[in-house]
Amino acid sequence: MPVATLRIWEQRYNAVRPSTRASGHRLYSAADVERVTLLRRLTQQGQPIGLLAPLSTDQIRDLLLGRDGAASTDRVDAHAIPMRIVVVGQPLAARLRRFARRSPQRRLLQLVAVFDSLKEALKVERVSSEGRVDLLLWQAGTLQPGAVNELLSAQDAWAAHQAAVVYRFSSAGVRSDLVAAGAEVLQEPADDEELGRWLANVARNVVERATERHGAASVFDREPAAPRFSELGLTEFASLSSSMACECPGHVAQLLLQISSFETYSSECLNRNEADAQLHAYLRGVAGAARTLFEAALERVALAEGLPLPGGSSMTAPA
Repeated sequence: MPVATLRIWEQRYNAVRPSTRASGHRLYSAADVERVTLLRRLTQQGQPIGLLAPLSTDQIRDLLLGRDGAASTDRVDAHAIPMRIVVVGQPLAARLRRFARRSPQRRLLQLVAVFDSLKEALKVERVSSEGRVDLLLWQAGTLQPGAVNELLSAQDAWAAHQAAVVYRFSSAGVRSDLVAAGAEVLQEPADDEELGRWLANVARNVVERATERHGAASVFDREPAAPRFSELGLTEFASLSSSMACECPGHVAQLLLQISSFETYSSECLNRNEADAQLHAYLRGVAGAARTLFEAALERVALAEGLPLPGGSSMTAPA
């Protein structure tokens, strides 16, 4: 498996967390290897890594194997992925635990940390292995001016995808400011079931937004398919068009050679730091996606011109 893909899975999605030597080399345990292998098989089936990464290894294994032991091709239910929550407010955390014990939605809630106040949440130094959280949920007795800045600071500190507030008393102006800042806001209900339904809606919104972001970049983040044509085959194919009026086959073959070389170069390029590694992984993904498109273009050109495909395959133009 390419190093670039492992780096993306680790740094962007927290899908695997190997230990690191002082030299910077990563050390993968047997459990890490199993997890990566399972994730690799599911992503090859078309599952998005952004939705798989939050799952435990047991959940990933169950998803892949299914009840009968056969490989499963069912797609991940985005709404069934546990939502990682940092809760500010011990009473609210107690309510969530109580709700989780008797609700079929209990798997949707994973309390990462609980604090008494936003200031306390800001003072605690995050442990990098905890990974990114989905929701920072704040229980506020009253909401005063300045609440927005405090909440956003805590959200940034925990790199939470979403911030939400459950309050008892607040002015309309403060609530409007929170909503304008992108926070979810709810007046604290007495009913645990109502609180759970609201939280489930927040979870769906968080996952759908994350899915949209990952979907937009997935063509570059996923592992590119293996090259269909060899360098020798493309070189020979490019020479076939020299006697033809249309030179498109040769141009497409030459472009494929260049794109494939750049794809290899990006994967082998030296990285000065983690930012370099991410950039080169991105460039490799872009090159791989472009190569796949041009391979399809070459096949179409060969079909139109009645030329043999690189590697000995041949195609006949339809009548």
